[in-house]
Amino acid sequence: MTYLITGGAGYIGAHVVRALRRAGEQAVVLDDLSTGDASTVPEDTPLAIGSVLDRAFLDRVFSEHRVTGVIHVAGKKQVGESVARPLYYYRENVTGLQTLLEATVEAGVKNFVFSSSAAVYGMPDVDVVTEDMPCAPISPYGETKLVGEWMVRAVGAKYGMATACLRYFNVAGAAMPELSDSGVFNLIPMVFERFTAGERPHIFGNDYPTPDGTCIRDYIHVEDLSEAHVEAAHYLAALPTPQNITLNVGRGEGTSVLDMVELVTEVSRHHELPPVVVQRRPGDPARLVASADLISAKLDWKARHGIRDMAVSAWHGWLHRHPRG
Repeated sequence: MTYLITGGAGYIGAHVVRALRRAGEQAVVLDDLSTGDASTVPEDTPLAIGSVLDRAFLDRVFSEHRVTGVIHVAGKKQVGESVARPLYYYRENVTGLQTLLEATVEAGVKNFVFSSSAAVYGMPDVDVVTEDMPCAPISPYGETKLVGEWMVRAVGAKYGMATACLRYFNVAGAAMPELSDSGVFNLIPMVFERFTAGERPHIFGNDYPTPDGTCIRDYIHVEDLSEAHVEAAHYLAALPTPQNITLNVGRGEGTSVLDMVELVTEVSRHHELPPVVVQRRPGDPARLVASADLISAKLDWKARHGIRDMAVSAWHGWLHRHPRG
């Protein structure tokens, strides 16, 4: 099959492209390069530079490359920015998805994997989050992902398209240094940025109802995440009749923010800069850990990498992008 990977020049998308290629599939990358890096796209993989909001452009890409499956990774993902710019997020994440689905239907493509997020759950007060829990997002970003899931399922049901919605938890690490996260929006690169500036990393609150008072999160290595995309795509392609699956993608294990910061400090050897506790951020749930039972049962998939792998590979990636540390 030939898969169109939107956002395939970005952090997660670039890993998905390589996982697909390892699995023997053809890939076509579509990216507007607003945050993506063209140099991460393999030389023998076509790169179409443009926006998912451009219907005529999408139609050309589907036709020229004879696309038979879509993995939609492109989108805006900063929670704080979504609060400040809700219309921008709805246009990019919802209208962009709508336009892409219209082109997908027109092209007769029958398999569609959608990158969703654990942000659809909001602030659940449970030990582990299962896919059948009520969704109550608390940011425009989370809302756009939930609306996206609704749209994907409705379009799939109407047009006989097999669809998968993958709800990511906290993505970290890198398969190789040059594919590391170039953004500084997640915990590990935020800590590295503070170290690079000679400053102590921040922990946002230590008075949560958890064993050490800091938030607990489920961290997933980006390489494991990319392989979950491939397994989901293969699952859809093998279905005798189209259906939708909605799956958490996590390890099913919680790690406190304090423990992760201490691990990152150890890996990077910045013990002289211990973390400092600052005020809580609004909207941070005390605990957000995936139930990984359903993805294991459906796709026979399980994460292979632990948090040390994530910290070490992320540090190597940071050094690659910031040679002076």
